[in-house]
Amino acid sequence: MKKEYLRIDKVIGPLIEMSNVTDVSYGEVVDIMAGDGAVKKGKVIRIEEDKVVIQVFENTSGLSTSNASVSFLKEAFELPLSRDILGRTFDGLGRPMDLGGEIYSRKKYNINGRPINPVARKYPRNFIQTGISSIDALMTLIRGQKLPIFSGNGMPHNELAIQIVRQAKLGEESNEDFAIIFAAIGVKHDDADFFKRSLVEANAMDRVAMFINYANDPIAERINTPRCALSAAEYLAFEEGMQILVVMSDITSYCEALREVSSAKEEVPSRKGYPGYLYSDLASLYERAGMIKDKPGSITFLPILTMPNDDITHPIPDLTGYITEGQIVMGRELFQNNVYPPINVLPSLSRLMKDGIGKGYTREDHPDLANQLFSSYSRVQDVRALAQIIGEDDLGEVDRKYMEFGRAFESRFVTQGFTQNRDINATLDLGWEILRILPKEELNRLDPDLIEKYYVKKD
Repeated sequence: MKKEYLRIDKVIGPLIEMSNVTDVSYGEVVDIMAGDGAVKKGKVIRIEEDKVVIQVFENTSGLSTSNASVSFLKEAFELPLSRDILGRTFDGLGRPMDLGGEIYSRKKYNINGRPINPVARKYPRNFIQTGISSIDALMTLIRGQKLPIFSGNGMPHNELAIQIVRQAKLGEESNEDFAIIFAAIGVKHDDADFFKRSLVEANAMDRVAMFINYANDPIAERINTPRCALSAAEYLAFEEGMQILVVMSDITSYCEALREVSSAKEEVPSRKGYPGYLYSDLASLYERAGMIKDKPGSITFLPILTMPNDDITHPIPDLTGYITEGQIVMGRELFQNNVYPPINVLPSLSRLMKDGIGKGYTREDHPDLANQLFSSYSRVQDVRALAQIIGEDDLGEVDRKYMEFGRAFESRFVTQGFTQNRDINATLDLGWEILRILPKEELNRLDPDLIEKYYVKKD
């Protein structure tokens, strides 16, 4: 029998507190009816004896302690899901925002996901081509991987996100179903319009499901946006057998919402005011990616986060780095030099890359070529530091070649147009073309047979 409570103790920001409540469950969905008859959704986020704290998904304006009633629905927050979500746009709670109508399905799924037994996980293999040379060649995205993009305020991470969504595809040999879940968390209206317009113009919307939470939407909705998006990904991957890429921007907005709710709950803060459970909370999102034995589908996760003050030791990127398998770092200096995408190659890496490239996956020369490009570009930084002291004209002949290589690497390999889509073979060929600037004797990370086959000096 459904109980209705007619009195609220406190309304604190997005939270309401109640006492003398019995027979409720953590995460249970509630209906809150305001004095004007409007019904708002919420869920139970704390239970202490007969006291509960409810997080309201919508704005709490109009609610007071005496004119509202609360009904506990005896169920968790669930989404109706089917293949029909592709090509659709939803808000942060999974409600349709376009003119396509409701999603009708007999299957409803808890947005908190289904825990994956670590023993049941399958090791990620096979690469996903993004069409961006610096990522595909040097920090390859592997199917089932969690690979975050660390950016900063004002940098073109939104453009990079959309370019990846537009261009991403499975290998040439694959005929599997591939789709993308794109979640925009706490974005401005013009950014959301840019996302939608770009996908429509590229005719890519039919394979994308979008979840959009605006900056002026309630904080509680922001906390549920990534969970709704990942629930949709889990359904398509593990029920429909599809290969799913999840792109989210911006995880920092999610963490700040988490901090605000934690502060309203009067929890003891940890580093920089974030809750002490930030690590486990982020892990509950990131670890929903992966592959499962005996299931053909996969979830690959590409979260984007902006580092406050470009500080990679900030709690959000710091904790994210412990959970995920590498990172793609965007560099402020490259951005100021008009390099797009401004991916700083040296601090970036993909820990699973070695198991999804090479013969049978990309091309036989890929692992050695990536090692050589990393090594040579690292040497460029040392030579540049020396050139700042003695001047480039006083450098030795080999060091001047490294300076030339560095300029070519940044202007031709890393730099790429917003609409430019390079396949993996074109990317690897370009890498060899730039390496030809260096003397053959400097290529100490390459197999001699590969040098003989691919390092062909032009007259």
